[in-house]
Amino acid sequence: MNPQKKFHLVFSMIMGAMMIFLMTLVITFINVGMHTNFFRLWMNAFGMAYLVGVPVIFFLAPVARKLTGRVLGVTPG
Repeated sequence: MNPQKKFHLVFSMIMGAMMIFLMTLVITFINVGMHTNFFRLWMNAFGMAYLVGVPVIFFLAPVARKLTGRVLGVTPG
């Protein structure tokens, strides 16, 4: 795997973990409150969301970069 592709994969995994960690925490809390099984419910939501979210980030991040470049009239670097 070339270094640029490896960078993009690792970036997607790290960005996915950070974003999904926080979003599932908030949404789980909104949906169930501080339930006795909160941690288990949250980790279940995190696991499922991570499996979906990382591939989505991997494939859509380049599209988002291009669209952002068009909106701002710049060439992404």
